[in-house]
Amino acid sequence: MTDTAPTAIPSSAQHTLSDGRVEIAPGTPPPSGPYANADLLPVPVARRTWTTYNFSALWVGMAHNTASWTLASGLIAVGMDWKQAVFTIALANVIVLVPMLLTGHAGPKYGIPFPVFARASFGVRGANLPAVVRALVACGWFGIQTWIGGEAIFFLAGKLIGNSWSDAARVGGHAWTMWLSFALFWAIQVAVIYRGMETIRRFENWAAPFVLVGAFVMLGWMSSKAGGFGPLFGQPSRLGWGPDFWTLFAPSLMGMIGFWSTLSLNIPDFTRYGKSQKAQTWGQALGLPTTMTLFAFLSVLVTSGSQAVYGKPVWDPVQLAAKTDNVVGLLYALVTVLVATLSVNIAANLVSPAFDFSNIAPRHVGFRAGALATCVLGVLIFPWKLYADPQGYIFTWLGLVGGLLGTVAGILIADYWILRRSRLDLADLYRAGGRYWYAGGWNWRAVVAFVAGGVLAVGGADFHPLVEGRPIPALKPLADYGWAVGLGTAMVLYLLLMLTRSRERATA
Repeated sequence: MTDTAPTAIPSSAQHTLSDGRVEIAPGTPPPSGPYANADLLPVPVARRTWTTYNFSALWVGMAHNTASWTLASGLIAVGMDWKQAVFTIALANVIVLVPMLLTGHAGPKYGIPFPVFARASFGVRGANLPAVVRALVACGWFGIQTWIGGEAIFFLAGKLIGNSWSDAARVGGHAWTMWLSFALFWAIQVAVIYRGMETIRRFENWAAPFVLVGAFVMLGWMSSKAGGFGPLFGQPSRLGWGPDFWTLFAPSLMGMIGFWSTLSLNIPDFTRYGKSQKAQTWGQALGLPTTMTLFAFLSVLVTSGSQAVYGKPVWDPVQLAAKTDNVVGLLYALVTVLVATLSVNIAANLVSPAFDFSNIAPRHVGFRAGALATCVLGVLIFPWKLYADPQGYIFTWLGLVGGLLGTVAGILIADYWILRRSRLDLADLYRAGGRYWYAGGWNWRAVVAFVAGGVLAVGGADFHPLVEGRPIPALKPLADYGWAVGLGTAMVLYLLLMLTRSRERATA
C-alpha cells in the first residue's frame, strides 16, 4: 500500500486529541522491529511539554553564538557596512523561518524526529539519504564550533599561564596547546550530551540570557576603545549600493539562509517535545529572526569598531577579546564564548545527527552512539581549514550546505503539506510494506528530485579553498542562488513525479 492521498488514518492505530496532536492509540503496542528504537518512537503527548519560552530560549541560545557572530562580522570583512550586513541577515532569517515553521509542524502533531518524518517522502529506508546528508553537515558544523571553543580555552589559558602556553611548539600549523584546548572542549561536549535532552533544555534556558549580556559587554568595551559609538556607525562600505554590493548580496543572502537551512530540516527533533503548535510557532517566530538580527547588529558594530581601532576588521570574536589587557574582561568575554559555543553546538549539531545516525541502524545505534559518531567525524573534516577564511566560510561552506539542504526542504514541504495535507500514519512510518515502503523501502522519485535539485544548486559553485574550480562551469549563473534553486527545483520535480504516479495508479 503506497497511496499518497490524504486518506483517513485508521482510528485503531493512532489517537487524535482535540487540539490536533496525534499519538499511538492507548492500549496499542508501540512500533517495533528493525526500523524502530526508543529514540525514534513518537514522543507521547504527556511528554510534549516544551512551551513558547523553551523554544524562544532554544533559539536565543543557538542564535547568540560565535559562528553567528562571525557570520555577520564576516560580511563586514568582505566589504559591507553595518546597514548592508544587518539587512542581509535580517532578510535571510525571515525567509528561512518559513520552511522552519512548515517542517516543524510535524513535531508537535506527531512527536516524531526528522529522520522518521523524512520516511513519508523518501521511504522508510530511503530516509537515510537526507538523514545522512544532514548528519554530515552537522558534523562539519560541530567541528567548526568545537574549534572556536578550543580557541577560547587556548587564549584564556594563555592569559593566565603566559607565553609558555601561547608560544608552545607548533604542530600542524598550530601550537600543541591549541590542539589540547580543542580536545578538551570536545570532551566537555561529549559529557553534556550523554546526560540527555532534558539536560540540554535546562542548559539552553540559562545560557541564552548569559550570552546576550556578554555581547552587550563587548559592544561597550569596543565603543570605549573607539571613543564612542560614532566610529562604529561611521565605517563606510567598500562596496557602495551599486553593482558591487548587489553582486555580493545574492551569494551572501544564500549563505545566511544556508546557516540555518540545517535546522529548517531537523527542527522536528525539537518541536516533537512541544506542547502545542502555538508554542513552537510563536517560540520560533519570536526567537529566530529577532535574536539573529539583534546579534548581527551587535556583531557588525563591534567589528566596525575594531576596524576603526586596529585599522582592519577583526571578524573572530575570540581573537578580538584576546586584544584586551583587562584580565577580568577577558575572562568574562571568553567564558561567554565558551557558553555560547557549547549552547549551539549541543543543540544544533549533536542532537540532530545523533537521531540521524540512529535511523541508519535503529537496533544497533542509539542516541548516544550517534552523538559520539558525530563528535568523531567532526574532527575528521578538518574544521580549522574551513574556519580560517571568511570567504571560504560564507560562500563555500554555507553556500554548499544551503544548496544541498534546500532540496530536502522542498521535498519535505511538498510531500507533507501539498500531497498529504499534514496527515501521516504513525505505525506505517516504522514498518516494511506500509504506505511509506514504496519500492524496497525507497521512493526513487524523491531521490531523483534531490539529485536534480542538488546538481543545479551547487554544480556551478566555487569550492575554493576546499578544491579548485567549479564541477559544472555551465551552471555558474545558478550558484549564487543555490538554496532557492535547490528548494524550488526539488519541490516542483517531486510534485510532478508523484502526481504522475498517482494518475498511473488511478488508470491501472
